[in-house]
Amino acid sequence: MSERALRLGVNIDHVATVRNARGGAYPDPLRAAKLAEEAGADGITAHLREDRRHISDEDIEGLMEVLTVPLNFEMAATDEMQAIALRHKPHAVCIVPERREERTTEGGLEVARDENRLAHFIQPLREAGCRVSIFIAADKAQIEAAHRIRAQVIELHTGAYCDAHAEGRFAERDAELERLREMATFGHSLGLEVHAGHGLTYDTVGPVAAFPEVRELNIGHFLIGEAIFRGLTPAIAEMRRLMDEARAAI
Repeated sequence: MSERALRLGVNIDHVATVRNARGGAYPDPLRAAKLAEEAGADGITAHLREDRRHISDEDIEGLMEVLTVPLNFEMAATDEMQAIALRHKPHAVCIVPERREERTTEGGLEVARDENRLAHFIQPLREAGCRVSIFIAADKAQIEAAHRIRAQVIELHTGAYCDAHAEGRFAERDAELERLREMATFGHSLGLEVHAGHGLTYDTVGPVAAFPEVRELNIGHFLIGEAIFRGLTPAIAEMRRLMDEARAAI
């Protein structure tokens, strides 16, 4: 993949959300992951939450067995999740904040106030061969802290930008987009690989995909929702098309 290319990671968490609503085995997140591969996904993202509200331990085991593209294992910075990651050794581990009462990940990880613990937490993951990513807000202090703890990757939280667009707060949207642009450039200048994700849709993906420093977008909830109406393969293909179109315009 060329330096200018942009990867798409498809998050399959909410296939598991639908499955768990009935307590059975259908729909199968592993089947969704394989369809996403065939549709052009460059990787699969799955978040194993402490309360197992969607993805299960068995799902992670199955993904490690069947995927031919990299698995991006999202997890909180807990001893339990570290042990699971070290057992499976996925291609990438993305450290995210997590609160039991939240519906979804509400913000970036607080790295600057927890540097020492996080530095020690990610060291065994790096030594095991996992690429360590930190999910953070577009904030200079957090990016500098992520660099100091020796994370290889940062994933910038695009949720505020997407929410502002959806709610018609266009001045705030544009300000947040500019902040994302500046922090993508800053992170890249430190030698960090820059990813982005959370809340991206067909309407919001283009401007972020056009940031030349961003190497990967991770998109899930919108694609699983859109799959209800057009099917998973066409939904992913359209996102891929929009990303490529934005990238080609750089």
